[in-house]
Amino acid sequence: MAEVDGEIVGFHALVETPDSWRLEHLWVLPKAIGRGLGRSLFSDAAALARKRAALCLTIEADPHAEPFYKHMGAVRSGVIRSVLDGRVRELPLLRFDLTCSRGP
Repeated sequence: MAEVDGEIVGFHALVETPDSWRLEHLWVLPKAIGRGLGRSLFSDAAALARKRAALCLTIEADPHAEPFYKHMGAVRSGVIRSVLDGRVRELPLLRFDLTCSRGP
């Protein structure tokens, strides 16, 4: 969880899957973007997953968030397609390697 002046402005949540840990949520309020909170939350999520012996994080990202995750070191591994109100929506599927020494 990220707080600024006592207000919760961001959080993350991890989910264990059979193959990996998934970054289920990582949210920062728009007014708090640009302060390094997303980086801090991502680093915390990666550290927690490493403590749980995860080798990678999978991320089903909003298309607008993909550049952030790539900047953090994640790589695209596919897409997830769904149909919503007759429109095809594609969400990037990314993986973040937790075995390398660098990273958040």
